[in-house]
Amino acid sequence: MASLKQNNNRKIEDETTSSRKKISTTTTINRISLRNKTLKKDLLLPPTNIDNVIKNKKLKNSIEEKYLFKKYSHPYQNKNNTKLLDNRSSLSATDTKNPYLINSEPFSITKRLFPKTEYPSSQRDSLNSITSEKVSLMTALEQSSVVQPLLTDLYQISMAYAYWKANKYQEMATFDLYFRKNPFGGEYTLFAGLDECLKFVRDYKFHQTDIDYLRTVLPTYTEQEYFDYLLKLDMNDIKIFAVPEGTVVFPRIPLLRIEGPILKTQLLETTLLTLVNYASLVATNAARFRSAIGDEKTLLEFGLRRAQGPDGGLSASKYCYLGGFDGTSNVLAGKLYGIPIKGTHAHAYVSSYESMDDLTERELCDRLSGERRPFADLCVKYLNELGPILKILPEQTNKGELAAFASYALAFPTNFLALVDTYEVLKSGLPNFLAVARALHECNYQAVGLRLDSGDLAYLSLEVRSKCKEAATKFNISYFKDFNIVASNDINEETLVSLEKQGHAIDTFGIGTHLVTCQKQPALGCVYKLVELAGSPRIKVSQDIEKVTIPGRKNLYRIFGHDGKALCDLLTRFDEPAPQASVKILSRHPFSDQIRAYVTPTSVQSLYKLYWADGEIKEQLPTLKDIREYAKEQLHQLRKDHIRDLNPTPYKVSVTNSLFTFMHELWMRNIPIGELE
Repeated sequence: MASLKQNNNRKIEDETTSSRKKISTTTTINRISLRNKTLKKDLLLPPTNIDNVIKNKKLKNSIEEKYLFKKYSHPYQNKNNTKLLDNRSSLSATDTKNPYLINSEPFSITKRLFPKTEYPSSQRDSLNSITSEKVSLMTALEQSSVVQPLLTDLYQISMAYAYWKANKYQEMATFDLYFRKNPFGGEYTLFAGLDECLKFVRDYKFHQTDIDYLRTVLPTYTEQEYFDYLLKLDMNDIKIFAVPEGTVVFPRIPLLRIEGPILKTQLLETTLLTLVNYASLVATNAARFRSAIGDEKTLLEFGLRRAQGPDGGLSASKYCYLGGFDGTSNVLAGKLYGIPIKGTHAHAYVSSYESMDDLTERELCDRLSGERRPFADLCVKYLNELGPILKILPEQTNKGELAAFASYALAFPTNFLALVDTYEVLKSGLPNFLAVARALHECNYQAVGLRLDSGDLAYLSLEVRSKCKEAATKFNISYFKDFNIVASNDINEETLVSLEKQGHAIDTFGIGTHLVTCQKQPALGCVYKLVELAGSPRIKVSQDIEKVTIPGRKNLYRIFGHDGKALCDLLTRFDEPAPQASVKILSRHPFSDQIRAYVTPTSVQSLYKLYWADGEIKEQLPTLKDIREYAKEQLHQLRKDHIRDLNPTPYKVSVTNSLFTFMHELWMRNIPIGELE
């Protein structure tokens, strides 16, 4: 009883102490908050000021730990301290600088009110190293928390138990991951998602909470030893061969060849499929958009709000960039993957202003001299001058729109790009934009361009370009004729093809819904099939020829002709010698006896690499930017008739004569002989 009272007293004392600490912490933080409100220049306290403000050492330590001062180790470093999985693009400052939005710190009133805090060199170095460490932690490519062993179908767990129960779980198996038909009515696919597959295999680990959950869903007679086995399971004895990410691939080609104990290889199926299916589908969709409009135009992905959830939005941004897009509106994707982020403003910003009287700030400091200029008045002045040039009545333009443009230009004088279709493009939006652009020029700034989000994009873009050229001539400002015209408005692949045929003056396209949701085809249809077990080939037969598998372990080669273009892909048996340049090969259609041809390669490329073995990644993974460039090169290796939008020529995927004979003999052995009665 005495012991119980002592424990209760100690608990009360602990609660009292904790309460006092909370009060002390709150008081100190309130003091900091008050000080920040009082002194504008201290809105962001430099590290050295913390000691003077925070007297409570424990509070200081907790704040340091929570924010910038904790030392972090990179989560994806191996034993040699080499980052293998930091798949961010190594972009330079000029690559990542957003020409539309990132403020380049012009001379402004803001710079006078909030001068840049200067630190001694030692402090500055310390702060820089801390900041870099923090940024490295935040931008490292951590895999989504949902990608884990339980992200699978129940029957994978059930089959694994059956393998284990039958003492079959250690038999060595080979699975092929491939698709049967190219998406979107085309004749090529971009392979994507390999880096995520490797991270999944590397981090594969059941946790105790996973096992506790599985006990509730599997039958009560499931043996405890099976759960113990799962808890210790890893993928160190698995091998993964794959084509490099960004490679152009075709039906029936194994994108990944997974070798290892059948229980483990079976458990990987669903997750590998979900990591490859959408990634390859949306990357291919992006590549088709790029092919439709050509390499000269800028393509921006604006699809986050229409994507299938947050993970879908991030994946879309990543793989659209891989497929050939130039940037994204997705800020988190920019942070995580190093993709350039772009954007303008919405109709809401324009309609939030009713007149020029709504402007609380009306002056802009000249970029060169620092002199304060009457910016709002200049906008009105030049709008009146534009009347005769554009053949419009200045008083009929929407003055709320003019105020919104002026306000936005005051906020971003070096990156002004306006949305001009809130009211009427040619009679209001364009004149207001040009007036603000002319006022910016007066203050030694240069506007970037304008965006069209509705209407006949081909016609409007041509009219806008014509009017900009007239204004350039009238004002004697040459860059006015080259303003960047951005177009959005539910654009799909067919829209781009149509615009190219009609003729247009659009420089940049912002594309969302049809891109990220892959509305033309919502799934790629990758499959994961057993092709060998314990050294014995396996085949899946079907009345549907497309569903018959090509058995056994195989190697894959790409055959090139004299013009440097790819002629065909050739699958060989695992133990066959590789095809050689200048040596004639008989290539055969996998399923048809009659379709066959001799091919003499000018060069031969082996497509498989060993990416995972012995519990580690065997290849240095390229950056996202490098994969993007590689994918572009891959598409250029195909003949134009393979990638055209209308009736493209199918690309040939062939097998050697040896593999053809082996496959068809096994096929016949596994088809029962019928009997007529």
